[in-house]
Amino acid sequence: MANKTNPSYPTSSIDPYKFLQLKQNRDGSVTRLTQTPSTQASSDPNSTSLVLTKDCPLNTVDNTFLRLFLPKIALNPSSSSSKLPVIVYFHGGGFVFHHADSTMFHDFCSELAVFTSALVVSVEYRLAPEHRLPAAYDDSIDALRWIRNEEHDQDEWLAKYGDCSKCFLMGSSVGGNIAYIVGLKVLKLVSDLGPLEIKGLILHQPYFGGMVRTGSELNLIDDPYVPLSANDLFWELSLPVGADRDHEYSNLKIGEGMELWNRMKELGWRVLVTGCSGDPLVDRQVELVKLLKEKGVLVKGHFTEGDYHAVEVFDQLKFRSFLLLVKDFMTL
Repeated sequence: MANKTNPSYPTSSIDPYKFLQLKQNRDGSVTRLTQTPSTQASSDPNSTSLVLTKDCPLNTVDNTFLRLFLPKIALNPSSSSSKLPVIVYFHGGGFVFHHADSTMFHDFCSELAVFTSALVVSVEYRLAPEHRLPAAYDDSIDALRWIRNEEHDQDEWLAKYGDCSKCFLMGSSVGGNIAYIVGLKVLKLVSDLGPLEIKGLILHQPYFGGMVRTGSELNLIDDPYVPLSANDLFWELSLPVGADRDHEYSNLKIGEGMELWNRMKELGWRVLVTGCSGDPLVDRQVELVKLLKEKGVLVKGHFTEGDYHAVEVFDQLKFRSFLLLVKDFMTL
């Protein structure tokens, strides 16, 4: 680790606004110069897809919603009568980009639902900088409160097919950060969320930071996927105004998170953390596994050599291996 006041810190040569295709506006918002493709939900049982999808409104004022992914096999009368575990999923995008209906994450959740035989609930949370943190966390807690509603007048899928006593919080990249922070909040709300019961966290290359640079951040300072300048800009746009990367939303060692790990241990939560050596964020992911183990939390770290940040979202072969890892973790 380098000292955060060290003037010899190297700096990234990459312009983050140009790299991310962002234009800064005077009112604090940004113009996103590129848009990722989106996919409409379809609950047509006659479609060739192996999964049915539909959107359920969460907060009409904030334009948040939930996209549900139901494996079509659950509709088969000859299938098992037991209900499906529920995966609450948070997409990536630096807190600034993408949506629950973005094609890359729609496809990701579709295959996740089919392969793990789970009902996946993907959360459309508000984006920064228009809605800085904790907006995304608040939206995610709203999603959990919606899921725990036993009546579900607005959605029969969850009532008929979902087992809320077997729920996992999962996220990719910043979605992994959301799953982790929301998990900490849930540890203080357990008695208020019944019958919803969290069994564990699935943190897919989770996004954490800090003012002190790690070795992997410095070694991969101009990484073609997450250069350090873009990483810093994401935090600058997302954290509360005036906060730096040593805020509790970013730095694992700040705030009450480490104290809540004892509660995580008591409840028997399991945690899966995945990463790769080609990701600038890997040192912080490895550190999380180490710290959780020291607290006695049931944690599994899975780190591959090479690769890059969010590789499983883009590489089908890597994605299949990842799905097998997740399925095995859920059935422990």
